[in-house]
Amino acid sequence: MKNHYLTIKQIIGKTLKALRIKQGLSQEDLAGLCEVDRSYISMIEVGRNEPSVSKIFEICDGLKIKPSFFLQLVESEYEDLKDSNHGNK
Repeated sequence: MKNHYLTIKQIIGKTLKALRIKQGLSQEDLAGLCEVDRSYISMIEVGRNEPSVSKIFEICDGLKIKPSFFLQLVESEYEDLKDSNHGNK
């Protein structure tokens, strides 16, 4: 179960980073939009920190996307990873 938790944290970070870069934002830019420290954004992106639901809403507000869209991206990536792992067994 611990691997499941770590995987989701990593997918959240990867998704956040991809969206941020796609919008041409630096970590500093996004942190300013979300009123958090740049290091907090960095820790999420590398999978060392997992944002709360309320922080996900704030981050999505900063990215000007719906939290449901963000979570759909995370879910899709997770399902793809799960499917590929089951195919390898």
